[in-house]
Amino acid sequence: MSSPLHYFAELTDPRVERTRRHVLGDIVFIAIAAILCGAGSWDEMERFGKAKRSWLKSFLQLPHGIPSHDTFNRVFQALSPEELEKSFLGWVSSVTQHTQGEVVAIDGKALRGSRTTDGKSIVHMVSAWASANSLVLGQRKTDAKSNEITAIPELLRSLELVGATVTIDAIGCQKNIAEQIVKQKADYVLAVKENQPTLLADIKDSFQMLAADAVDEQIDCGHGRVETRRCSVVADLSLLDNASAWPSLGAIVRIQAGRFHKATGKQEQETRYYITSLTPDATRLNTAIRQHWGIENKLHWVLDVAFGEDLSRKRAGNAAQNFSLLNRFALNLLRQDKSSKLGVHGKRLAAAWDHDYLIALLDGHG
Repeated sequence: MSSPLHYFAELTDPRVERTRRHVLGDIVFIAIAAILCGAGSWDEMERFGKAKRSWLKSFLQLPHGIPSHDTFNRVFQALSPEELEKSFLGWVSSVTQHTQGEVVAIDGKALRGSRTTDGKSIVHMVSAWASANSLVLGQRKTDAKSNEITAIPELLRSLELVGATVTIDAIGCQKNIAEQIVKQKADYVLAVKENQPTLLADIKDSFQMLAADAVDEQIDCGHGRVETRRCSVVADLSLLDNASAWPSLGAIVRIQAGRFHKATGKQEQETRYYITSLTPDATRLNTAIRQHWGIENKLHWVLDVAFGEDLSRKRAGNAAQNFSLLNRFALNLLRQDKSSKLGVHGKRLAAAWDHDYLIALLDGHG
């Protein structure tokens, strides 16, 4: 695989020519390399660059030395997030191997540090996560959680989804979103909650009055608990009011989840409901719904714990959105590395200590 950095070569420099003391490609390279090595701010990018000056000088231009933290800040505030996203998607498309039935999870995450002093503005990012490849496929920004409903179709349109199964939480349970997924020749599994009260009530009635067409039970043990998930599927949609309004609706799904904590003896029970365009294959649906939570555990949790994304205070211009995308690009590079069994934190330390390993990550050869 060639270096993924060449996908960023066509970015439009947002600066006026007389202020371009530093090469845009140098700035982007240092930013991504610094994040791979643990940087979480513009100041840390500058410190990374100064610490690695001799090494960076061996292959970057650096006509005026290492850019300052203010330069990193100004450039990424002004840089077009749409162009950066396009570059990101170009690279992801080159490394993602699509498999029939691949689960693509869509979910939103608030960048809590982006909240302004008046407490009214906070940036939400809606991301797409490929479960089998453990890769971020793309993202879209929305300024309010309610606007995820408009951001999700935009994100879907940017993705190659043929043959995939798209899973979305209740906020994505909208007819136009289901229609967009079907239009792109994919299937959907959409959670149903109180935001669709009539549909939810009809689904509950259906499971009380109709026999399940298929049932599957899966048990997971680990982290001091035992989790049981019983998936029941009903293909008879006769009790759903206006079922035909949902494109290609094929079945309704109930998940009865139980969790037993060994240390405390505490038991938890939860019932969740879904609609799907898939046939009543309970095992496939149970697995797909389980895989959806990978976007929480393997993406959002990692971004908060390993990358400190919730602590970031970037607010001006496009800074929060662009830094978020750089984090996801770095995480993809780390996830693609099969040469090491280290976790994300360990790989970032190794990249900071070992230039050869860092270059291998940046070249896509990790």
